[in-house]
Amino acid sequence: MSIEQRIHAHYAGLSPQERRAADLILDHLDDLALYSSAELAQMSGVSRATLSRLYRHLGFESFTELRETARTLRQQGVPLGSDVDPELGQHLDQELKNLRKALDPAGEDRPARAVRALAGARRVLVIGLRNSYPVALHLKQQLQQARAGVRLAPLPGQTLGEELVDLGQDDVVVLLGFRRRPRGFERLVEVCAGTGAQTVLVADGTARRHAAAVDLWIECPLDGVGPFDSYAAAMSLVAVLADGVLAATGAEGRQRVGRAAELYEQLDELDLR
Repeated sequence: MSIEQRIHAHYAGLSPQERRAADLILDHLDDLALYSSAELAQMSGVSRATLSRLYRHLGFESFTELRETARTLRQQGVPLGSDVDPELGQHLDQELKNLRKALDPAGEDRPARAVRALAGARRVLVIGLRNSYPVALHLKQQLQQARAGVRLAPLPGQTLGEELVDLGQDDVVVLLGFRRRPRGFERLVEVCAGTGAQTVLVADGTARRHAAAVDLWIECPLDGVGPFDSYAAAMSLVAVLADGVLAATGAEGRQRVGRAAELYEQLDELDLR
């Protein structure tokens, strides 16, 4: 059970003091790592002995175990919500931190390296599973306007094997692997790299252990001040990559965008009013 579920399951049997502490923990599930047990005792107005009893009632040996459980769940993408609505300024500050990390201000210029690979490849295969699929779909749609030979996998009802079978050293695989990835992701990374295509992995920090297996690793945080992951930085990174590829393709890319716009009009596909 999650921490919240444990508290709710035992709440009726807690003493009034333990309930006060439990209420405070529920309000701070997302930032428990910022506090010590002594600080929680002070904030809730109960003794440290009361907190220790509460931890044991919830099935934890100590506050350290409770805090590590909360951190692990958060890293896995499990929403750990509270009744406190974060301020807009807090959201903005966190999103800016995410963006700065994703856009690589440290000087390695990884997005620029990805742009060069994407612009120069014979074919581009974009792969996104579970949470990563919407970001992968958006990247594919944007790149497809700037250049030919862009595919998305897996398509509904399809498997990945046939998408990977004919890739080679002139191709690029962009693998999006944001947290709560399906089982077998490590094997997918290995297989993509084994095709000979240049492999670009875009993911949050929980996928860092796979970085050594790929040609280019771009860390894109999903951290938010609320209970859910934020994909704002991921979508901004998509814009940076697509803009860069369009600029790199020059007149050919601009002509392709223009031709696509003509086809939209001929097919009457878009409402542009």
